[in-house]
Amino acid sequence: MGKNVSPLGQLDVRKSVVGLTIGAGAVYLLYKAVRAGMKYQPPLSTSSPTCIARECLGPGGRTRPQEDLLPKASSVGGTKGLAIERERHGGDSGELRRLLNSLENRHDEYAKGMILHNITRCVYLLEAEASACTPDDIMLVGSMLDDKDNCVKIQALNTLKAFSGIRKFRLKIQEHFIKVLELISTIWDSELHIAGLRLLNNLPLPDFVHPQLRRVMPALMEILQSDYHLAQVQAIRLLSYLAQKNDLLYDILNCQVHANFLNLFQAKQTGSLLFEVLVFAERLSEGRNTPHYRAVKWHYNEQSLHEALFGEKSRLADRLLALVIHPEEEVQIQACKVIVSLQCPQDLRGQCSSCHTGHSYFNNGE
Repeated sequence: MGKNVSPLGQLDVRKSVVGLTIGAGAVYLLYKAVRAGMKYQPPLSTSSPTCIARECLGPGGRTRPQEDLLPKASSVGGTKGLAIERERHGGDSGELRRLLNSLENRHDEYAKGMILHNITRCVYLLEAEASACTPDDIMLVGSMLDDKDNCVKIQALNTLKAFSGIRKFRLKIQEHFIKVLELISTIWDSELHIAGLRLLNNLPLPDFVHPQLRRVMPALMEILQSDYHLAQVQAIRLLSYLAQKNDLLYDILNCQVHANFLNLFQAKQTGSLLFEVLVFAERLSEGRNTPHYRAVKWHYNEQSLHEALFGEKSRLADRLLALVIHPEEEVQIQACKVIVSLQCPQDLRGQCSSCHTGHSYFNNGE
């Protein structure tokens, strides 16, 4: 039989249970309040550098890639959505001007990078406001290339590329090309290489930068042979463009390359890089076969690009023949173009039927 409990004792037990329940509930509510407080960020002025920095922050504190600018910024709603809407109706949001004015103030490297990132977004999205900018604004952005922080340099390069889509700023942007080439050749940072090369590939290169290009040619060749795909593609595009310049062709062909350079022609390479490498090879082949270039007796070092591609011990022919059956059609076609350029000099291209295999780059067995 259980013991009889007095009414007073029952009341004490009930009070204890109620007290424990209330205590547990209070702790839980306190936990929720603290958790909500940690997630809450008070609203800030959209023109403040802190707000600008927060809105563009990517995972791990890194700035978002340039490819993310346009789609994300064009989403409906938010400050940028309102600015775009105002521009559609002929109004000026003043967003871009506020950002440029803010850039003139003293900020830490993080804030400067974020402000530049937002300027880039505005240039792409607010066309009228971007066109209303001045050459002084381009000089202000260009001055950020001298910042000690690489992230600021990268964002400045992206901003200059955005402005390069506006014709009236192109000459002013070209004035910074020597500085851009210097950064690419002296700082080993794949994101900086990508940003700088994209800018250079977006505009014609004026003749006054050719001497600097000769000095940075080894760096461009190193980027091409690196393991960073996007940087490789941008580097090969620039080199293909330069290969069409008569005064730079020898500098490219005599540039030293790694012993495994022909690995770039392997079928396992991604299609975009492989295609660009084949375009580069075709332009080099055509350039060295022009009467102007053949009129001079050139000498190349043993580890040069010329020897890797066109020397007596080169295995380029084997790589090209393997690419004729590549799964991507544009790679097949481009490989065939390189083969034709190797067999027939450019000035004899109209007489290709008279080109005999005995005088071809490919031997009879191949």
